[in-house]
Amino acid sequence: MQKIFLTLLITILCGYALFAQNPASQDSVQRNKYNFSQFGNETWNFIKQPTKWDGNDWLKLGLLGAGTFLVMQLDQPIRNLIDTDRKYAKSYPIEFGNMWGELYFTELLFAGFTVYALYNGDNTAHKIAFEIAQATSYTFLVNGSLKVIIGRARPYLQQGNQMYVPFSTYSDPDHQSIPGGHTGITMALTTILSRNAKPLWLKILAYVPAGLSMIGRVYLDKHWTSDVFLGGAIGYLTATWVVDQHEKAVENNGKVVQPGIGSINIQPFYIDDTYGLGLTLHL
Repeated sequence: MQKIFLTLLITILCGYALFAQNPASQDSVQRNKYNFSQFGNETWNFIKQPTKWDGNDWLKLGLLGAGTFLVMQLDQPIRNLIDTDRKYAKSYPIEFGNMWGELYFTELLFAGFTVYALYNGDNTAHKIAFEIAQATSYTFLVNGSLKVIIGRARPYLQQGNQMYVPFSTYSDPDHQSIPGGHTGITMALTTILSRNAKPLWLKILAYVPAGLSMIGRVYLDKHWTSDVFLGGAIGYLTATWVVDQHEKAVENNGKVVQPGIGSINIQPFYIDDTYGLGLTLHL
């Protein structure tokens, strides 16, 4: 485990060049202060989000609920396929996936990017650290609240996947199975890193630890498959919302400008016996 931590620390300090913002969103990124005031304002905006949801948002919520229900039908069959002695419980992939979802590991990454930002005055590193703190905190609060409210029994209790003790006490982890807490944290962290990564291969690679975490939590009999599905979805959606707050449209001369193609004009032309259509993109 010490070798894993050392490798990760070296990656943070020496491989930071792999993280950079899309040039189109740099202005928006630079305009953010990433301080306590901004954290407080955006936290309040996050809490108020359900009051601003439109039809599409409620549809997404319905689809998430329906998807979770469908995955629940696979909970017991998947559990039956796993070897009961769990001989790979201490293997490196399972250990690494489990570690990635721990709060101390999130704190380690947060500290790494924060130190780098302070030492080099790098605003992008500051942004990543800020977003890690936001996304994991919000995910922890949402998943933690739902765990207590729903009170689903853990699979190792042998009570089936439809045993619930609603509003269980926080000190009763045996009935806090859904949504998956580790999975939520790992997916939030992974999404932040992926959205801020520059090369495509790193964006994709960032999701490998999240996959290992999901598999590990089910393999270790800590969660049902539907637990990690819902927990991971909440972590992903939360992190996506956080990043979007910092890369949204930039106000330019009183107008809101969204990076990308603003409009397209198509006009015919005729020059020296040559004719055709001209395409003009307005960014």
